[in-house]
Amino acid sequence: MTDGLIRLVQVMDRLRSPGGCPWDAEQTHETLVRFALEETYELVDAIENGTREDLREELGDVLLQVVFHARVAQEHPEDPFTLDEVANGVADKLIERHPHVFADAEAGTADEVYSRWERIKKETKRRESVFDGVPLDQPALARAQKIASRADRAGVVLPGAPASSDGDDAAARIGAELLALAVRAQAAGVDAEAALRAATREFEGAARDAEQQRPADTGRSSD
Repeated sequence: MTDGLIRLVQVMDRLRSPGGCPWDAEQTHETLVRFALEETYELVDAIENGTREDLREELGDVLLQVVFHARVAQEHPEDPFTLDEVANGVADKLIERHPHVFADAEAGTADEVYSRWERIKKETKRRESVFDGVPLDQPALARAQKIASRADRAGVVLPGAPASSDGDDAAARIGAELLALAVRAQAAGVDAEAALRAATREFEGAARDAEQQRPADTGRSSD
């Protein structure tokens, strides 16, 4: 490990050890989940809107989550593992899924490399379907596009997004329309989540401008 990573591991060891930080010592994988999600979103925001300093800081916060979880895992009474084991597992995975770099397979195009990656992953994880492993808790729009992407790369013929219903169920109608947009985004090579974030930023900016230009507050609260 590099000196910086070794230092971070040592700091985390101190925080989790007797005489360290009571809050850090109480954390579990489950209690840390929300922080991992928050830091990931903050990293995305730094990439799309921040400075290089913001990016460096947010990468560090995401790295902290990995080191924190690895330290908690190291203390497991029955099945402990270390940060080195985590890192070696990732390295093994990269070597296994890049035979065009570490073995004698042909590189081909980026799409062919991605398809090979998915095929190897399906074989090594013994998955019955290309759709296995897509997290249920992933944001709905991103998950819809991921399902469409898996289907497309596996050569599965999509039945098409559900047609918009003319019934009274507004939720079903809007859900079908959103799914159709996600499928369209996948076909067009557009990241639906990123596109929606960008559009929302523009909308927010316009709303903030309108807020500043409105007449003086009459006392009505939006809460």
